[in-house]
Amino acid sequence: VQLQASGGGLVQAGGSLRLSCVASGSIFSINDMGWYRQAPGKQRELVAVVTSGGRTDYLDSVKGRFTISRDNAKNTVYLQMNSLKPEDTAVYYCNAGVRTYATGSYNYWGQGTQVTVSS
Repeated sequence: VQLQASGGGLVQAGGSLRLSCVASGSIFSINDMGWYRQAPGKQRELVAVVTSGGRTDYLDSVKGRFTISRDNAKNTVYLQMNSLKPEDTAVYYCNAGVRTYATGSYNYWGQGTQVTVSS
Protein backbone atom coordinates (compact mmCIF):
# COMPACT_ATOMS: atom_id res chain seq x y z
CA VAL A 1 0.00 0.00 0.00
CA GLN A 2 1.25 3.47 -0.88
CA LEU A 3 -0.09 6.93 -0.07
CA GLN A 4 0.83 9.65 -2.57
CA ALA A 5 0.28 13.23 -1.42
CA SER A 6 0.25 16.29 -3.66
CA GLY A 7 -0.89 19.89 -3.78
CA GLY A 8 1.53 21.70 -1.54
CA GLY A 9 3.29 24.89 -2.51
CA LEU A 10 4.02 28.51 -1.71
CA VAL A 11 1.10 30.86 -1.12
CA GLN A 12 0.60 34.29 0.37
CA ALA A 13 -1.24 34.74 3.64
CA GLY A 14 -4.97 34.66 3.05
CA GLY A 15 -4.61 32.34 0.09
CA SER A 16 -5.80 28.79 -0.47
CA LEU A 17 -4.36 25.40 -1.29
CA ARG A 18 -5.91 21.98 -1.77
CA LEU A 19 -4.00 18.88 -0.77
CA SER A 20 -4.80 15.45 -2.16
CA CYS A 21 -3.67 12.00 -1.08
CA VAL A 22 -4.35 8.81 -3.02
CA ALA A 23 -4.03 5.38 -1.50
CA SER A 24 -3.11 2.54 -3.84
CA GLY A 25 -2.33 -1.13 -3.60
CA SER A 26 -4.12 -4.23 -2.40
CA ILE A 27 -6.74 -2.37 -0.38
CA PHE A 28 -9.77 -4.08 1.10
CA SER A 29 -11.06 -1.08 3.03
CA ILE A 30 -9.89 2.20 4.55
CA ASN A 31 -10.91 3.37 7.99
CA ASP A 32 -9.89 6.83 9.19
CA MET A 33 -8.01 9.12 6.82
CA GLY A 34 -6.28 12.21 8.05
CA TRP A 35 -3.75 14.96 7.61
CA TYR A 36 -0.92 15.76 10.00
CA ARG A 37 1.66 18.50 9.84
CA GLN A 38 5.10 19.11 11.23
CA ALA A 39 6.74 22.49 11.38
CA PRO A 40 10.51 22.88 11.94
CA GLY A 41 11.41 22.23 15.55
CA LYS A 42 7.89 21.12 16.45
CA GLN A 43 6.17 17.81 16.95
CA ARG A 44 3.88 16.35 14.33
CA GLU A 45 0.27 17.27 15.03
CA LEU A 46 -3.07 16.05 13.76
CA VAL A 47 -4.73 18.67 11.59
CA ALA A 48 -7.90 16.92 10.48
CA VAL A 49 -9.40 13.45 10.29
CA VAL A 50 -12.38 11.94 8.50
CA THR A 51 -13.85 8.56 9.38
CA SER A 52 -15.12 6.00 6.89
CA GLY A 53 -18.59 7.23 7.74
CA GLY A 54 -17.75 10.84 7.00
CA ARG A 55 -17.44 12.22 10.50
CA THR A 56 -14.75 14.89 10.74
CA ASP A 57 -12.65 16.47 13.45
CA TYR A 58 -10.18 19.35 13.32
CA LEU A 59 -7.33 20.96 15.17
CA ASP A 60 -8.80 24.00 16.91
CA SER A 61 -6.53 26.44 15.10
CA VAL A 62 -7.79 25.37 11.66
CA LYS A 63 -11.51 25.08 12.40
CA GLY A 64 -13.50 27.22 10.00
CA ARG A 65 -10.59 27.51 7.58
CA PHE A 66 -9.75 23.93 6.59
CA THR A 67 -12.11 21.27 5.27
CA ILE A 68 -11.27 17.57 5.04
CA SER A 69 -13.17 15.28 2.70
CA ARG A 70 -12.75 11.89 1.09
CA ASP A 71 -13.78 10.05 -2.03
CA ASN A 72 -14.10 6.41 -1.08
CA ALA A 73 -14.42 5.25 -4.67
CA LYS A 74 -11.05 6.81 -5.43
CA ASN A 75 -9.37 5.99 -2.08
CA THR A 76 -8.54 9.67 -1.84
CA VAL A 77 -8.58 12.21 0.96
CA TYR A 78 -8.50 15.97 0.43
CA LEU A 79 -7.67 18.95 2.58
CA GLN A 80 -9.01 22.29 1.40
CA MET A 81 -7.10 25.03 3.17
CA ASN A 82 -8.45 28.57 3.04
CA SER A 83 -7.41 31.80 4.75
CA LEU A 84 -3.93 30.41 5.20
CA LYS A 85 -1.65 31.94 7.80
CA PRO A 86 2.15 31.91 8.11
CA GLU A 87 1.77 29.62 11.14
CA ASP A 88 0.25 26.98 8.85
CA THR A 89 3.67 26.57 7.24
CA ALA A 90 4.75 22.94 7.66
CA VAL A 91 5.22 19.64 5.91
CA TYR A 92 1.81 18.03 5.63
CA TYR A 93 1.48 14.24 5.79
CA CYS A 94 -1.51 12.13 4.94
CA ASN A 95 -2.33 9.09 7.01
CA ALA A 96 -4.76 6.22 6.56
CA GLY A 97 -5.79 3.11 8.42
CA VAL A 98 -5.87 0.49 5.69
CA ARG A 99 -7.07 -3.08 5.77
CA THR A 100 -5.46 -5.11 3.01
CA TYR A 101 -6.58 -8.37 1.48
CA ALA A 102 -3.51 -10.29 2.58
CA THR A 103 -1.81 -8.76 5.60
CA GLY A 104 -4.47 -7.23 7.84
CA SER A 105 -4.85 -3.65 9.06
CA TYR A 106 -2.02 -1.15 9.29
CA ASN A 107 -1.45 2.57 9.55
CA TYR A 108 0.20 4.10 6.48
CA TRP A 109 1.83 7.46 5.85
CA GLY A 110 2.30 9.52 2.72
CA GLN A 111 5.62 11.10 1.85
CA GLY A 112 4.76 14.63 2.94
CA THR A 113 4.14 17.79 0.96
CA GLN A 114 5.52 21.20 1.87
CA VAL A 115 3.13 24.08 2.50
CA THR A 116 4.71 27.50 2.87
CA VAL A 117 2.64 30.58 3.67
CA SER A 118 4.36 33.93 3.26
CA SER A 119 3.32 37.00 5.22
